[in-house]
Amino acid sequence: MRRRTRTPPAPLPQRQGVDPVRVRLPADGPWATVGGHLVERLSGAAPGAVAAMFEAGQVVGADGRAVPADAPYEPGMCVWFHRELPAEVPVPFPLEVVHRDAHLVVVDKPHFLATTPRGTHVTETALARLRRELGVPTLGAAHRLDRLTAGLVLFTVRPEERGAYQTLFRDRRVRKVYEAVAPYDPALALPRTVRSRIVKERGVLAAHEVPGEPNAITRVELVEHRADGLARYRLTPATGQTHQLRVHLSALGVPILGDPLYPEGTGPGPAGDFRRPLQLLARELEFTDPVTGVERRFRSTRMLQAWSSYPDWAGQ
Repeated sequence: MRRRTRTPPAPLPQRQGVDPVRVRLPADGPWATVGGHLVERLSGAAPGAVAAMFEAGQVVGADGRAVPADAPYEPGMCVWFHRELPAEVPVPFPLEVVHRDAHLVVVDKPHFLATTPRGTHVTETALARLRRELGVPTLGAAHRLDRLTAGLVLFTVRPEERGAYQTLFRDRRVRKVYEAVAPYDPALALPRTVRSRIVKERGVLAAHEVPGEPNAITRVELVEHRADGLARYRLTPATGQTHQLRVHLSALGVPILGDPLYPEGTGPGPAGDFRRPLQLLARELEFTDPVTGVERRFRSTRMLQAWSSYPDWAGQ
């Protein structure tokens, strides 16, 4: 069995709660220098940006010393640098801490805030914001919640314990309960368990159902409905496919209010448009703590806006 190479700790501090980028040089390749590899690897960067980083001494090795662009290429070598942080529109909603101890931080994430840095959302993410606000640079996400979905997200305090909590989610040993607001259909027989096969292709925004062995299972229950044609649903997923709950409710003919992809994709709104958030909430998390053995149960007290005040949600 091939032994996995241990990654050395980052020699650069975080910036605005964001870790430096680490690049491990591939075992094989035609590059003669470290700079030659990074110029090719970061070909999407602005012209001259990589050369400027080297000239400024911003690319460092494991010892924290600057690596020159003409340094000989060494397979397996790691270098670090900070990416240019994009200008981001602040998400104007608070991130509420539900629970905090020596092992865990559980937060009630607002709509529109990404969980971890990715793509154009870097500093305006729950992880970066928590690291800054709590002063805990070691925080790591145990799982992710879609940017448009609000509700409970679990973060770990100690890096050495993160794997144990991530394994809980990977092995489906966390009971997750969601809540959604969608149209009411009196002809839809509930409760029911929806089973289907969902595929999400890289580079395509929406997932879709295809024939085949089910890989997505959701228990759907009607909590209540009212005269204006809206209903509140309890969703208990047994699996965790991308956009699973949104796909399943749309397939039942009751798409979640505010969904920009299902049943028909309109794409995400422009930056800074925080109107009509997706009416989907991660309401409960329940599990046996793998580190302490304690039974954990967390519940969001958030109310979905389309249910509490539909005119305000709709912008009337």
